[in-house]
Amino acid sequence: MERNVFDTIIIGGGPGGYTAALYAARAGFSALVLEKLSPGGQMATTDQIDNYPGFPQGVNGFELALEMQKGAQRFGAQTELAEVLRVDLRGPMKEVVTQKETYRAPTVVLATGASPRELGLPGERELRGRGVSYCATCDGMFYRGKTVAVVGGGNTAAADVLYLSRLCEKVYLIHRRDQLRASRVYLEPLKQAENVEILWDSQVTELLYGETLTGAKVRHKKTGETRELSLDGLFLAVGQLPNTQLFQGQVELDAAGCVVADETTRTNLPGVFAVGDLRQKPLRQVVTAAADGAVAAHFLEEYLSQRQQ
Repeated sequence: MERNVFDTIIIGGGPGGYTAALYAARAGFSALVLEKLSPGGQMATTDQIDNYPGFPQGVNGFELALEMQKGAQRFGAQTELAEVLRVDLRGPMKEVVTQKETYRAPTVVLATGASPRELGLPGERELRGRGVSYCATCDGMFYRGKTVAVVGGGNTAAADVLYLSRLCEKVYLIHRRDQLRASRVYLEPLKQAENVEILWDSQVTELLYGETLTGAKVRHKKTGETRELSLDGLFLAVGQLPNTQLFQGQVELDAAGCVVADETTRTNLPGVFAVGDLRQKPLRQVVTAAADGAVAAHFLEEYLSQRQQ
């Protein structure tokens, strides 16, 4: 095999990427996973995953990521820790350029996931790691016995509040609507948590800070009343933005920036597949990303077989 040429290149080492690598390598294809940080993607930042089949007591996200990597490598899949700088996905042989090397393959699996959505407030980016966080399970331990707030109303926000309520003296949940979008499984535990206060119909309008975050101004959307909260930490759980900037102008994206790909994971480009959080899908979970990876490997195998005929 020509150096740096593979049957498939997987961009992103999360659950979708490593499942695609596992299935492709097990089918006898050479597979390369390119990951810029460490295996697992967002999954690796999750302390406890309770809804992935086969782990009745739950599993640490980083540990699960390492096991997924080992599974793919067992069948010959390779991993390179390198950031992808640019891609050319339009020809029969796709080209992926990193800061180290240039790789080529007839098929590419896009598995770059998504990143946390920001509030867009002045000082937010400067305060990241100094009071503002996008991962409660990563940073919650730094706020043990302190007062924090979580912004959001979905499953991630609810799970973050419950996790922080076991560490912090006081936890505010700030939500812009009058009811949560979170699953019912979270609602009763939230009601029972004595140190949790929910601020309905509210939004953060200003961050208060010196060297670190000291608080936030919160406005009630219906009354217009503004309240200042004294905070040690602010955790944002207001959604995700797909990491698809690399593929703009080549792969079809929807208005939200997600890759347009149906349940076959095929994109508008022959030989290019999209898995996990970066593609259009109704549910973004570890198990659905892994399922995407298996499906992508099936159709890339079909594509490669037809290409050889």
